[in-house]
Amino acid sequence: MTDVLDLQAVTIRRGSTTILDQVSWTVREGERWVVLGRNGAGKTTMLQVASGRMHPTEGTAEVLGERLGKVDVFELRPRVGLSSAALADRIPSGETVRDVVLTAAYGVTGRWRESYEELDEQRAADLLRAFGVARLADRYFGTLSEGERKRVQIARSLMTDPELLLLDEPAAGLDLGGREELVAALAELAADPRSPVLVLVTHHVEEIPPGFTHLLLMRGGEVHAAGPLDEVLTAENLSGAFGVDLAVDRVGGRWTARAVSS
Repeated sequence: MTDVLDLQAVTIRRGSTTILDQVSWTVREGERWVVLGRNGAGKTTMLQVASGRMHPTEGTAEVLGERLGKVDVFELRPRVGLSSAALADRIPSGETVRDVVLTAAYGVTGRWRESYEELDEQRAADLLRAFGVARLADRYFGTLSEGERKRVQIARSLMTDPELLLLDEPAAGLDLGGREELVAALAELAADPRSPVLVLVTHHVEEIPPGFTHLLLMRGGEVHAAGPLDEVLTAENLSGAFGVDLAVDRVGGRWTARAVSS
């Protein structure tokens, strides 16, 4: 299998603070990964490396066969779809939903003077339809509910037909109904063999969609455990990653975790 993402001993420092510490992680074609860990574990920073938006202080990072530091990241980034809160904050509130998705073709937020072909317009319309938000195409992004925004962001992240799709806490801020709708949409995406390699960052095992195959557990900027989901998502591993005694259950393809009473 071809390596889509290969991090070897990646360390990220900011001043005297080490954010990632000797992280090694390999993602291969056809895999669907979940990255779990408590706040401050380094999950979002690792996605910044994986998307070519941050370079390692030490170690090597290869994304889609290209080594960071030796590749033009502006050519690499369109091959990687990214949905994150930081990116959403840069989307103008007065931008139409259609244009939010469409502008991803140029890797920009906010329409200016760029022109698009009919094929681009159709691609954007198809993606909005696929995620159930086609009816919102003419609405302004700033008027959408949180759940609607999340769906539009994922549609945008797929606009360039990426080879790697990175989703940073897409269910954050959603109510129960919104979360379940999103999990169902991601499960459908994971089941489609035409979909890119998926990496989903979350804090909660309840947000892991059916069809995801692998798990990376992080703690304190380090890899706590990694491998096939069924093998790695154990009470022992999860308790170690989150620093609390947890029980893990699986029912109908969905996972749950709860604290163990003393």
